[in-house]
Amino acid sequence: MPEAVVVAACRTAIGTAYKGTLVDTSAFDLAHAVVEDVVHRSGFDPGRFDDIVLGESLYGGGDVARHAAVTTGLIGVPGVALNRHCASGLSAVQTAAAHIRAGMMEVVIAGGVQSSSTSPVSRWRRPGTDDWDERWISPSHPNTPDAPNLDMSITVGWNSAVSAGVSREEMDTWALGSHQKAVAAIDDGRLAEEIVPIEVTRRDGTVVAFTVDEHPRRDTSMEKLAALKPMHPEIEGFSITAGNASGINDAAAALVLASDRVASAEGHEVLATMRSWASVGVEPRDTGLAPVQAIPKALKLAGLDVADVALFEINEAFASMCVATTRLLGIDPALVNPCGSGCSLGHPVAATGARMLTTLVHELRRRGGGIGVASMCAGGGMGSAVVVEV
Repeated sequence: MPEAVVVAACRTAIGTAYKGTLVDTSAFDLAHAVVEDVVHRSGFDPGRFDDIVLGESLYGGGDVARHAAVTTGLIGVPGVALNRHCASGLSAVQTAAAHIRAGMMEVVIAGGVQSSSTSPVSRWRRPGTDDWDERWISPSHPNTPDAPNLDMSITVGWNSAVSAGVSREEMDTWALGSHQKAVAAIDDGRLAEEIVPIEVTRRDGTVVAFTVDEHPRRDTSMEKLAALKPMHPEIEGFSITAGNASGINDAAAALVLASDRVASAEGHEVLATMRSWASVGVEPRDTGLAPVQAIPKALKLAGLDVADVALFEINEAFASMCVATTRLLGIDPALVNPCGSGCSLGHPVAATGARMLTTLVHELRRRGGGIGVASMCAGGGMGSAVVVEV
């Protein structure tokens, strides 16, 4: 059976939705940028690709991957849209790796794209009536008071904090550390290698090169985080704030995966090997704790355990679920998110999983290699994890 290996990985810088640099850049443009760049980085001839798999979420139900194939001149490459909510980009890479290991494909582009700033708004007629909901989002699970579809501060953030006994101070401390690590990674130039520069035309006609993640806050502090009001003051003890939650963001990321036999035969450098992956389902109210199940499941498939892992990327959908995950699995927090994550870099939903893998592979290579794990929770009571070896 062939192994699936990563031969290239890139991403855009992450924009702050609705007010940041990418506010007028569509998902199609973001996808084009990373697909075009990752093809060039891979060194593969454009005719060598079998498919493009891109995670996308809440972008109207089209196929951004096929659109990117056409705009980048990969006319003979099809393209498929994949949606596992927050884990869409991660699952896209898993899907590509599975095709390769099954021997059905040899070279695949996989990743994810999110333009929260330009996402379309759905309209839905309520069954049994002639009434329309003008702003409708398809639910990921049956709505309940303890797991509302449209309020992840409860479904993910607060429920995780209550279940694992995570305090407000612990959440704010984690969030502050995330910003500090992201700013340090930017200042040290550690993220530059993985970022695709994008030329953005502003509304006044000026053109700027977007190359640096803009969401991290250099001036944040424990005092500033502690001063933020909880999102639900009516709930006794509620401690989720905008400061210990992830951002709403725009970005795209893509990787080229290939059969190890093809990569070797055609002289392509291997950045990492896909060792294993797994996804799980949990009660929707326990969504934030899904990585607690997904990480051990994926590691077991590779014959590994937590102690074998050199670095983790655990998406900071909310700081509470990262504190909870590390506590429940006995993970050293110093090994988690060395360049920041959702609270600082941001969470461009469908792109985040592929962004995490891109950062993880590059960072492991800088550190001399080892086992890496990327994991995240996903709406509706899901979690996913990928194990790579560099």
